[in-house]
Amino acid sequence: MPVPVETAKPDTTGVPDPGSAPRGFVAALEGMRGLAALGVMVTHVAFETGATGMPVLGRIWDRFGMAVAVFFALSGFLLWRPHAAVARGGPAAATTRRYLLHRAARILPAYWVVVCAVLILLPSAAHPASAKLWLANLALLQVYVPLTLTDGLTQMWSLSVEVAFYLALPLFALALRRLRGPAARWRAPVLLVLGVAALSWNFLPVPTPAGTYSDNWLPGYLPWFAAGMVLAELVLVAESATVAPRWQRVLGSRWPMWAAALTAFLLSATVIAGPPGLQRAAPWQYATKMGLGAIIGFGLLAPLVLGAGRHRLLRSRVAATVGRWSYGIFIWHLAVLSMMFPMFGFLPFSGGFLHVLALTVGFTLPLAAVGYALVEEPARRWVRRRYG
Repeated sequence: MPVPVETAKPDTTGVPDPGSAPRGFVAALEGMRGLAALGVMVTHVAFETGATGMPVLGRIWDRFGMAVAVFFALSGFLLWRPHAAVARGGPAAATTRRYLLHRAARILPAYWVVVCAVLILLPSAAHPASAKLWLANLALLQVYVPLTLTDGLTQMWSLSVEVAFYLALPLFALALRRLRGPAARWRAPVLLVLGVAALSWNFLPVPTPAGTYSDNWLPGYLPWFAAGMVLAELVLVAESATVAPRWQRVLGSRWPMWAAALTAFLLSATVIAGPPGLQRAAPWQYATKMGLGAIIGFGLLAPLVLGAGRHRLLRSRVAATVGRWSYGIFIWHLAVLSMMFPMFGFLPFSGGFLHVLALTVGFTLPLAAVGYALVEEPARRWVRRRYG
C-alpha cells in the first residue's frame, strides 16, 4: 500500500503541513513512492494472471509486494521526523489532534469513494456486501473483522495497518519523550531494538477470531515502520554534526545501499521468506520476511535522505507525478484489475500478464489523477484552511 504521507511539498498555502519534515520537500521520496505503488500493482496483476506460477521469475513477481515495506518505511520516516527534530531542540511537532485531522483528511475521503464504488458497482464485491462488510471496510477494520476483505479491496489490509501506526505514533513519541537533548543519541538504538523485538511477534500465541490472523496486525509490521523511524533519527544526527559521520558516507551511498536492498529482495523471493501466494508462512519465515523488508525499505530510502546524489530519475517530472497519484493508484488498481478480465475477455490465472498489466496501468492512472484533483487535494486544503 502506498503510504499516503506528505513529503512537505513547497508551501503554496502559507501553512506548513503537520507531519512534514523541517527540512522541506525531498523530491526523490515522491518518485520512490510512485515506483513502489507500481510495484504493488505488478504483484497483484501477476497473481491474477497466474504469472506468479512461472518457474523462478514467478517468485520475483510475487515478491514485488515487498514494495509495501517501502511505504511503511516512508511513513515511519516522514511522520517520525518532526519528533526526532523536537528531541534535538527543533520546533514543536503538531498537536495530536491536528496531526490526526491531517492524516484523516489525507486518506479517508478518497478511500471512502473507492469503498463505496467497489461495494456498489463491482459485482463480485457487491453481491455478498453485508452491513458488517460495509462497516469494517469504511472503518478500516478489515484485518480485525473476519471475512471482510473483499474483491477489489483486498489490498486495504495494509492501509488498515497504516492507520494503526498513525494512531500508535503519538504513543511512541510519548514513550521517548525523556530522550531529548544529550539523551537523544539513544533514540535510534531504542527504535532499532523495538524493530528487532517486533520480529518475535509471530512466535507469540496471540488469540484471534476465526478468519483473522495476528500477523496482519501492526506489531508484525513494526520492523518496517521502525526502519524509517531509525532513518529519521539518523538524518537529524547527520544534520546536527559539524563533520559528516563516517556511517553517513556508507548509508548515503546509493550503490552499496541499493545493492543491499536488492539482495534482501532476492532473498525474500526464496523459501526463507515463506511460500509464494496466499499460503501462510511459518513463524521463522515470517520473521525473516519482516527483517528483509526492513532492509529493503531502509536500503532504498537512506541514500535519498542521507546522500548527496541528485537521483535524477526519481526527481523527474514523470516520477513526481506518479508519486502524487500513488495513493490513488493503490486504492483503485485492484478494482480496475477486476474489471479488465470481463471487459477484454481474459480468463483469470490463464496468462496475459503484460497485456493485463498495461491495461490496468492505463485505466488506473487517469482514475488516480482525477481522485487526486477532485478529492484528495481539496480535502487536504479544506482541513488546512479550517484547522491550520
